[in-house]
Amino acid sequence: MKKNVLKLSTLLAAAIIMVGCAEGRTNTRIEGLANQALNDAASAASAAEAARASADRASQAAAAAQSTADRAMSAAGASQSCCDANKASMERMFQKSMSK
Repeated sequence: MKKNVLKLSTLLAAAIIMVGCAEGRTNTRIEGLANQALNDAASAASAAEAARASADRASQAAAAAQSTADRAMSAAGASQSCCDANKASMERMFQKSMSK
C-alpha cells in the first residue's frame, strides 16, 4: 500500500511538472507572438509616418505649383490688357489716317 501511494505520488508529481513545463512553453510562445505583434505594429507606425511625411511634401509641391500657375495667369492677363490697348491704339490711328 505504501508503495502504491508512493508510486501514485510520484506519477502525480511528474504530471504536475509536465503540465507546468507545457504551460511554460505556451507562455514563452505567447510572449514571442506578443513581441512579434509589437514589432509589426512599430513597423506599421514607422511606415505610416513615412507616408504622412511624403504626403506633406506632395502637398507642399502642389501648393507651389498652384502659386506658379496663379502668377502665370496674372502675367497672361497683364499681357492681354497690353495687347488690347495696342489694338485700340492702332484702330484709332487707322481711323485717323482714313479720315484725312
